[in-house]
Amino acid sequence: MKAERKKKKKSVQDMVLDAAIVVVMVFVVFSCLYPFLLAVIMSFNEGIDALKGGIYFWPRKLTFENYNSLFKDPVWGNAFLVTFGRTVIGTTLTVLFTLFVSYGLSHKDLVFRKFYFSFFIFAMYFSGGVIPYYILLRSLHLLNKFWVYVVPGCLSLFYILVATSFFQGIPEEIAESAKLDGAGELKIFRSLILPLSKPIMATIAIFTSVGHWNNWYDSAFFATSNKGLRTMAYLMTAIINQSSTQNTAADAAMAAGVRTTTTLSIQLAAMVIAVLPILCVYPFFQRYFVTGLTVGAVKS
Repeated sequence: MKAERKKKKKSVQDMVLDAAIVVVMVFVVFSCLYPFLLAVIMSFNEGIDALKGGIYFWPRKLTFENYNSLFKDPVWGNAFLVTFGRTVIGTTLTVLFTLFVSYGLSHKDLVFRKFYFSFFIFAMYFSGGVIPYYILLRSLHLLNKFWVYVVPGCLSLFYILVATSFFQGIPEEIAESAKLDGAGELKIFRSLILPLSKPIMATIAIFTSVGHWNNWYDSAFFATSNKGLRTMAYLMTAIINQSSTQNTAADAAMAAGVRTTTTLSIQLAAMVIAVLPILCVYPFFQRYFVTGLTVGAVKS
């Protein structure tokens, strides 16, 4: 009887503890997700009406005018195309170049292999700085051109080290058996190695695509004289850094009843558009994500 009472008492304590954990976790999740939810709600509300405040869980004046204004503005439309183009082309080239170089470095009989690794590690920790980097881009005639977004990031030293470790985890017997059948290195790489490299390819693609999609630094410093190359991230950063004259103009428009959108409401709509592709693509790559980072990381 005493044992049963202790068991019941312990069960009650466990239930209370579990309930407390659930409450805390719900609060944490809500605190993390609510700012994003509020941004979506505000993007579907009239911009002038949103300045009054008091909007929490549902738009007070539902409208699509913020998105209409965003898509009708040629600046934002062009910025979306530039961002999409640099993300697709840049990610594809980065994945391909990284796999080619990493696969070569994974061969133990590669000439000067230790020198290459030492050089890569040294370059990871020591950078020339912004000014030499700018001079290099100018000498390559990449400034104010679309390829300034793509070419410098085609090869990442960190991704090379991760991918090389991944390839070293693939059994050598696979390539050796293919060589016995007369297959060359390109045939082995295309037919055997690439199908096994989906985890590392997905991992590099996720990191690279998010970096390209959210990058505003290149537009601010390396595409200053070409307004047609400005990205969505740069435009949103520029709006955030604008002075209070936008608020004054919005107040005047609200008093005159001329417009319903504001700079902030259009910015929120642009933010939702910018985040949506990442949210749609990431779940399809998530199952490869952890595997790509952990396979080959530990050697026996």
